[in-house]
Amino acid sequence: MKKLKQFDALLVEEYEETVFHQPSHSQNYYEIVYIFEGNGVHWLNDSGITYNSGDLFVVSPEDKHYFEIKQRTRFAIVKFTDSYFCDKQHLIPDDLLINRPETIMRNKLLKEGKLALDESARYLLNNTMCNIVASKDRKDLTSSPFIYCQVLSVFGLIKEAMAQLDIPLRSRLPDLKALTLYIHQHIYEPEKIQVKNVAANFNIAPNYFSVYFSRNFDMSYRDYINNYRIKLIEKRVMAGLTLKQIANEFGFSDESHLSHFFRKRIALSPGQYRAQKARLDQKT
Repeated sequence: MKKLKQFDALLVEEYEETVFHQPSHSQNYYEIVYIFEGNGVHWLNDSGITYNSGDLFVVSPEDKHYFEIKQRTRFAIVKFTDSYFCDKQHLIPDDLLINRPETIMRNKLLKEGKLALDESARYLLNNTMCNIVASKDRKDLTSSPFIYCQVLSVFGLIKEAMAQLDIPLRSRLPDLKALTLYIHQHIYEPEKIQVKNVAANFNIAPNYFSVYFSRNFDMSYRDYINNYRIKLIEKRVMAGLTLKQIANEFGFSDESHLSHFFRKRIALSPGQYRAQKARLDQKT
């Protein structure tokens, strides 16, 4: 079976055919296929799904498909690779940051039939696809924020249709209170608060967890962890705990690593910090 390859992050095509130009094939990219006009059968993973004007299909790299055209059909195809959304994480809405467009495209339930779109959604989808197709020859197609938002709006309509069909999304946005509680509870266990482990606990892809965290906490995950740890360590330094006790509690390999961590953020050694605080307390 033929496998098509694409190296551009985003391509948009429009064509009208009486015989589909490709046999059954797979590809290394994702496709959003919109039917402007015509009818026939979309063969997707050996299942035939009839299509008519206004229908929308999603195809992911692991799928195989082709179109059996009954009536001359005008297609619009939006083709993108993994890098298209990865390169624009700062622009993507929170919900799609968690439930990635690529993940939605891979949902097997979407491949079992046509998306049920009401009249309003079909009107919006048609206008959006017209906007995308009208821009297909732009030199800045891949980098254009306008095109990016148009593509995202298509996924918004897909998600609405999934909700109507009771098709579950893979993940939900984590509760921020639950997230901070988890971090605070495990702040003494460095391995458990590694990004990969926190992300796994909340069912978030590690690559996108840091973006989601920064957007909601106005600081990086690493800065949040370090700031919280240093506040707790300051309290223990002032309480008179030894460096060995503090290092053991917070999972540092030894006192020297603790001292280095402390000095890097406070610009003082633990001993100097305690002495400075003591002098300030005497003055007040």
